[in-house]
Amino acid sequence: MEDVIYVAGPYTAEHDYDRLRNIEEASRVTAKLWAMGVYALCPHKITAFFGGLCPESVFIEGGLEFLRRSDAVVLVEGWEVSGGTLGEIREAMKLGIPVYEGVDDFMNGIEMDYENAQFYIDLWERRRKIKA
Repeated sequence: MEDVIYVAGPYTAEHDYDRLRNIEEASRVTAKLWAMGVYALCPHKITAFFGGLCPESVFIEGGLEFLRRSDAVVLVEGWEVSGGTLGEIREAMKLGIPVYEGVDDFMNGIEMDYENAQFYIDLWERRRKIKA
């Protein structure tokens, strides 16, 4: 059985145009992986523009379930400012699923700097608490 790679990156945006750009960027990363013979899963494409169909929490939990069943995570540029992506990184770290900051790092076996990732996760959590 081959490994399945979960592609994680920003999805949500204030405007549909920016959301479409996020979906397209995740699609580009996913296409690169498939072109290299890697089985890649792009949640951005699976639920693109399904907002309002069900509570947002259903999409979030569904994405996390896909991630839990994956063998590795490859990040899309901009992950540092995406609360959803940071949650996915946190889940992968908790489960010991390797995370790579891009296709090149994945191909070279260079896992992300988890201390750096934790910095961004902690920063996001602090911002979220301030807004609440």
